[in-house]
Amino acid sequence: MAYYYLISSLPMLKSDGDMPLSYDKFLDTCRNALGEDKCRFLEELTISADKGPLASEWAKFYGTLHEELTYQRNIRLGRKAKAPDMKDDGIAKTVTAALNSKNPLEAEKMLLDMEFKKLDELVGTHYFDDHALVGYALKLKLLERKTSFDGEKGKAEFSRIVDRLEREITSME
Repeated sequence: MAYYYLISSLPMLKSDGDMPLSYDKFLDTCRNALGEDKCRFLEELTISADKGPLASEWAKFYGTLHEELTYQRNIRLGRKAKAPDMKDDGIAKTVTAALNSKNPLEAEKMLLDMEFKKLDELVGTHYFDDHALVGYALKLKLLERKTSFDGEKGKAEFSRIVDRLEREITSME
């Protein structure tokens, strides 16, 4: 019965939306409804976790995604790179589109959207159980990461790098 109330009381998460509650607030909500072991699991959960409900399936996808990102980034930098062990055409296509994006924030949004869709697929028809709760927690972790992206800070860092490069080029002349 605890799952029904807990999960139905959580706000909806969307990849293109804001983070409606912090992970700490989520954990507080879970502490009121779940046992100590499940709460500890959620406290220790990371995006790259590979143990527990849903986590092992997620880890396969997440590992494949990161292998593809590493591979394509290395190829773009002219480095030799071993092709990913696990090839997924959907992941490869999305990674290519993201890396071709002119705006790094838009690239991150493309990847986040793909990650949310994969979590939805993995959760499937698990509405009120550990799979649903872990899927929600992972989405919240992804949104938490998204909030660390700051467009203004990114523009400032880009300007700083360009200014430094201009000074270096000028000093070489």
